[in-house]
Amino acid sequence: MLTFFVRRIIGAILVMVAVTFIVFVIFIVVPGGDPAERIAGKNATPQNVINIRHDWKFDKPFYEQYAVMVQKMFSGSLVSYTSQQNVVSQIVQGMPATFSLTIGAGIIWLFFGILVGVISAVRAGRWSDRLITVLALIGISLPVFWLGIVCRYYLAEGGWTTIFPDGEYTGITQSPLQWFYHLILPWLVLAVLFIGFYGRVLRGNILDTINEDYVRTARAKGLPARSILIRHVLRTSLIPIVTLFGLDFASVLGGGAILTETVFDLHGVGQYAAQSINNFDLPPIMGVTLYGAFFITVFSVFVDLFYAYLDPRIRPT
Repeated sequence: MLTFFVRRIIGAILVMVAVTFIVFVIFIVVPGGDPAERIAGKNATPQNVINIRHDWKFDKPFYEQYAVMVQKMFSGSLVSYTSQQNVVSQIVQGMPATFSLTIGAGIIWLFFGILVGVISAVRAGRWSDRLITVLALIGISLPVFWLGIVCRYYLAEGGWTTIFPDGEYTGITQSPLQWFYHLILPWLVLAVLFIGFYGRVLRGNILDTINEDYVRTARAKGLPARSILIRHVLRTSLIPIVTLFGLDFASVLGGGAILTETVFDLHGVGQYAAQSINNFDLPPIMGVTLYGAFFITVFSVFVDLFYAYLDPRIRPT
C-alpha cells in the first residue's frame, strides 16, 4: 500500500509539471503575437509592455520563459498588471468563501444523492421510484445560474418574500450563525444538480450489483436484507460515486462554482476567475487554472486510495 501511495504521489507531481507546461503553451505560446501585450492588459502603456517583456524574459528562448512563469507562480510573485494586485494573495483571500461553499454543498449533495439512489433502487419500478426519477431529471436539467437567480429573487431580500440574506459572504470567524445563514441558499442551489445525477448513477449501480453471485451467496447464508444492502451491495456500488465526488468536489473547490459565486456575490475564487475573464486579465486566469488543477490532482490521489478501502479486489499488490 505504501508503494502504491508513493507511486501516486510521484504521478501527481508529474501531472502538475505537465499542467504548468500546458498552461504555458495555451496562454503564452499558442495565441501568437506579443504575450507581453496580453499580460499587460487592455490599458497598458508601451513602457509597461516593455517592462513585462523584460521581466518575463519574452526576448529569451522558450525554456527560459517557462522557467520564469513557473517561478512566478510557485513563489507567489505573480501579479495582475491590470489591478496591480498579487494573484496568490487574491486567491487565498477568496479561498474561505469557496471552501465554505464547496464543503457545505458537497455534504448536502453526497448525503441526499446516496439517499435518493438507495431509495430509488430499493423501490425500483414503483410510483415512488418514478417520482424520484422525474425530480432527479428536473434537478439535472436546471441551469445553476437560472436556479440561483430565481431563488435569490424569490427567497432573498428584496424579492417576493424574505427568508435568506441577499448574497455576500460572512466569515465563520466573524459570526458562525451569519456564515451558515448566508450560505444555506448557495449550498442548496449548487447541490441540486449533483443530487439528481448521483442518485441516478447510484440507482443503476445498486440494481446491477444486487444480482452478483456474492450477493446471492449472502442471501443463501440467511444474512438480513439490510446487512446485505449496506455491507455488500452499497459498499461496492459507491465506488463510481467516490470517483464522481472526488473530481466534482475538487473541480468546484478549484473555482468550478463560478456561476454560483457570481450570482450570490460570495467573493470566492470562482468569482475572482469570472472577473478576470471579463477583464481579460491573464495572470489571474493562469493562477486560478493552476490552483484548480492542483486540487483535482490531489483529490484524484485520495480517490485512488479510497478505492482500495472500499473494494479489496482492486487493492494494489
